[in-house]
Amino acid sequence: MCSSDLEMIRAQPMDAVVLIGGCDKTVPAQLMGAASAGIPAIQLITGSMLTGSHRSERVGACTDCRRYWGRFRAEEIDAEEIADVNNQLVASVGTCSVMGTASTMACIAEALGTSLPHNAAIPAVDARRYVLAHLSGMRIVDMVWEDLRLSKVLTKEAFENAIRVNAAIGGSTNAVIHLKAIAGRIGVDLELEDWTRIGRGTPTVVDLLPSGRFLMEEFYYAGGLPGVIRRLGEANLLPNPGALTVNGKSLWANCVDAPIYDEEVIRPLDKPLIADGGICILRGNLAPRGAVLKPSAATPELMKHRGRAVVFENFDDYKARIADPDLDVDASCILVMKNCGPKGYPGMAEVGNMGLPPKILATGVKDMVRISDARMSGTAYGTVVLHVSPEARAGGPLAVVQEGDFIELDCAAGRLHLDISDEELKARLEAWAAVQTVDPADATGYRSLYVQHVLQADEGCDFDFLRGCRGSAVPRHSH
Repeated sequence: MCSSDLEMIRAQPMDAVVLIGGCDKTVPAQLMGAASAGIPAIQLITGSMLTGSHRSERVGACTDCRRYWGRFRAEEIDAEEIADVNNQLVASVGTCSVMGTASTMACIAEALGTSLPHNAAIPAVDARRYVLAHLSGMRIVDMVWEDLRLSKVLTKEAFENAIRVNAAIGGSTNAVIHLKAIAGRIGVDLELEDWTRIGRGTPTVVDLLPSGRFLMEEFYYAGGLPGVIRRLGEANLLPNPGALTVNGKSLWANCVDAPIYDEEVIRPLDKPLIADGGICILRGNLAPRGAVLKPSAATPELMKHRGRAVVFENFDDYKARIADPDLDVDASCILVMKNCGPKGYPGMAEVGNMGLPPKILATGVKDMVRISDARMSGTAYGTVVLHVSPEARAGGPLAVVQEGDFIELDCAAGRLHLDISDEELKARLEAWAAVQTVDPADATGYRSLYVQHVLQADEGCDFDFLRGCRGSAVPRHSH
């Protein structure tokens, strides 16, 4: 997608571009393409859907979809109610109404300074969204005359602001990959350690699903992202207040007087939803190059846990066995799924938030530790370890986890450990490597190009040959 955006921008005789996107991957892809092309660009988000209502309860896609389907599988509600709630989840056009990846990347785009203030949260069908579109179109013309390109906006300081904002809003783990990929296109050195250095210790003050209670429409009415940035800035928690934005002003200048209308939705810093909402970066012999977990969506009691591994070799294996009443699993176990990373799936699908075994759900248990090299929808929740790197298909230690192994998770210490000796781990990896063959589907065509050049999760999952800025120069005609 980002490659197509880049070539579309380069192929047209344009002086600048307005990037119109909304859902999970379109916004980061557009920013990546524009960063590579190097011409002035401004992001315009399409907006989230309105709040739904089910039997007087506010509901939003897709968090409540997952919650109600979990209740249905646990036989707490019947088929009539699950059909009824499905009809209420999408109340209008727009992206998901929770703080999923779409809403997260909308907030990230605003925090990076690539859009006008309030771009993140105005609902899709609100008339103010059209006003903002008009203002964005006017502003991009001025940006041409000012030669204000993304290279002047997307600095290391801007990325640090975005990491802090992601923690404050309870943003998606997908932001880790997307920000790394965008940074790679603009030439900014962004590492997983930056998420620990900047993000950890930051309170989550936005009370939105899936971590909290409210939805994006209510977030906008409460003050939107400028209110959150004001909260951070007043407490000296905004790393770089002077970072430039596309309207020519600093991020802090845009937000210093931002009103906050509802402190239930945008909480005071001394009454946070989560005291430490920064993305947790994990390392250890199971994830030498890192893994991630979202504390605001996790069960606190499970964030330090040791359990027996129940292992699924891939997503198909998981689907085939998870509902088996004879599956050897209890609530203290850790569900492990392999071969769902960038190369293994391929495509690193959002399947990391594995549904629990029905026989566990039937006991009233709602969460278990889950580990994979996959991604997870920002609308999902649970104590889910994701982006294990290197992935199993690339020969990472995840590939050799065996049924019955014990695994230790310690979020406070940033540790993910497979309880076997170094010698045993080395022997398993050597035995694994000795029997690997090339999947015929990976040998030719686009998939061959993909698996040879896609980067790992800790590197942003971009193609290695697309990193860096290529500029907007149009080559000579070939006809």
